[in-house]
Amino acid sequence: MTFAATQRSRSEDRRISPVFWVLLAILATSGWAVHAGYGNARFGVFLFVVAGWMVSLCLHEYAHARTALHGGDLTVGAKGYLTLNPLKYANILLSFVLPIVFVLLGGIGLPGGSVWIERHRINGRLKHSLISAAGPLVNLVCAALLLVPVGAGWLDDPATPVEWHGIQLPYSPLACAFAFLGLLQLSAALLNLLPVPGLDGYGIVEPWLSYQTRRAVEPFAPYGMLAVFALLWQPEVNRFFFDVVYGLMHLFGVSDDNFAGLGHDLFRFWQD
Repeated sequence: MTFAATQRSRSEDRRISPVFWVLLAILATSGWAVHAGYGNARFGVFLFVVAGWMVSLCLHEYAHARTALHGGDLTVGAKGYLTLNPLKYANILLSFVLPIVFVLLGGIGLPGGSVWIERHRINGRLKHSLISAAGPLVNLVCAALLLVPVGAGWLDDPATPVEWHGIQLPYSPLACAFAFLGLLQLSAALLNLLPVPGLDGYGIVEPWLSYQTRRAVEPFAPYGMLAVFALLWQPEVNRFFFDVVYGLMHLFGVSDDNFAGLGHDLFRFWQD
């Protein structure tokens, strides 16, 4: 292969995919529709949250791949991981379908699967830890971008208040959508940072564990995420977890928990 052909191939490996542009278009259009009061506000919030959640999942996986590329795994480009195309990921069911289902069922931003990193190409325990940490850090950045405008009141619109159980509340639907999507980002970051096999938190600490410990834990990796989700269905655990999430939202200036709660209610447009 000539040098020019190699450069062209690398450029194609890193070109943003049309699928991701479509997701961004849905996110922007639905956000505009909710803000302008065009169409069904609840369905608009649903589209905004789902599209925004999928965009953040793409960015999450891209962060893993990009960090791995700089760490020494040059194969991530050929695999299509740098194109932000969700169809290129190793497991569509784990990476996208299940996280969307978790949001629909319980309003929980449970992390999905991951890109396939060839770890043997990467030297240094710190590099391995940084690759695992890159994804949750993206979720934290997304949370800040969503929650700071809500806390600062930049999305307040008294002309389009939210009606909740027959009561007019001084919140705009877009602010509620931002708050709920921000809650999902925080919950995903917190859950993903747990040192549970199969999650990024374990990936951060795994390089520093002994070989015997890693071998003993390895068989449980496929079930770590499902175990976490099962625990979150327990009322006491669920209550404690969301108390922590709301406490973090307060740090971003969102002191009224009704924002995210109303966003969740609007998101479930199929329920009365």
